[in-house]
Amino acid sequence: MDYKANSPIYLQVIQDIKRKIISGELKYGEKLPSSRELALQYQINPNTAARVYNEMELEGLTFTRRGIGTFVTEEPIGERLRKEIRDELLGEFDRTISGLGYTPEEIVEMVGEYYQKERRR
Repeated sequence: MDYKANSPIYLQVIQDIKRKIISGELKYGEKLPSSRELALQYQINPNTAARVYNEMELEGLTFTRRGIGTFVTEEPIGERLRKEIRDELLGEFDRTISGLGYTPEEIVEMVGEYYQKERRR
């Protein structure tokens, strides 16, 4: 995974895991790798991996069974995650494009033109 310098690594790993839950790559109730295995998988510090799991549990994305491991929640959260990630991406896009001086109307028009052009390909 290529990490961005402008965001903490643990948040980027959480985002990646959320995307895997949304896509179905990770199933509800599925056992996740141990913190040590997660650290190796993402090439991060084991303390960072532990923080990933702690934060995800606080968000209700995972639960821990003592002595057994960490699991993806069994509650259907895909739609909530999709909206959360959508809002984060749109916010980032808006800050970037607005920073270039475009008005909201121009942005809407550009996005429409972009998708029309992309669909013709």
